[in-house]
Amino acid sequence: PPAATDHELLRVHTSGYVRKVAGGDLTPSEIRRIGFPWSPQMEQRARRSAGATLGAARSALQEGLGVNLAGGTHHAFADRGAAFCVFNDSAIAASAMLEEGRAERIAVVDCDVHQGDGTAFLGRNIPEVFTLSIHGANNFPFRKESSDIDIALDDETEDLEYLARLEGGLEVVFRFCPDLVIYLAGADPFVGDRLGRLSLSKKGLLERDRLVLESCRSRGIAVAVTMAGGYADRVEDIVDIHFQTVQLAARLG
Repeated sequence: PPAATDHELLRVHTSGYVRKVAGGDLTPSEIRRIGFPWSPQMEQRARRSAGATLGAARSALQEGLGVNLAGGTHHAFADRGAAFCVFNDSAIAASAMLEEGRAERIAVVDCDVHQGDGTAFLGRNIPEVFTLSIHGANNFPFRKESSDIDIALDDETEDLEYLARLEGGLEVVFRFCPDLVIYLAGADPFVGDRLGRLSLSKKGLLERDRLVLESCRSRGIAVAVTMAGGYADRVEDIVDIHFQTVQLAARLG
């Protein structure tokens, strides 16, 4: 995908932070917080991942649905990255769609197992953006921010409770009447995920995707999907979960 431009990044991130990432001037502690060693390729990866979410959002608003095979970097704040997140692609895409006049209201539905703290913080002062995060209560980040809706789940939460809690949250999201939903379809609520602490099956995760995508489709709401996290011991499990998300999106699209 095209790389996100400085103009697109600077709607969300500070000029000092963008300049440090571009020039390789991050401090050792900033690099440790992000978790990636800096390189020109790392900077390009981060820009193109954000660019792909921009593309998915534009495609969704034109065709009803778009998918980025990366993205979901929801721990990045305006002036710093964290936890494998360099730039906050959801906030970048939401800001761009509003400024370009493609959407008037945008909701971020974050189903990664970790709270979308950066997105919650960045969206706090943008009344046209509504944030929902459904995540493990006892998981990273240990200092949570306040989303418009936070659904904090106990360890070992299984399919039925997860889906019921998410359905209730979506009802509130739809009262906001968004033109676009940016959906973080994390694979990490999976029972076999090393960092997840929840206990969803692959079938349960597919039903989660179906609930979000079909609920939006029935209301005529465009959806841009990003993949977010996945840390299962078997890489094949992560691939299976992401593949079923994309397959369902393609079928509905």
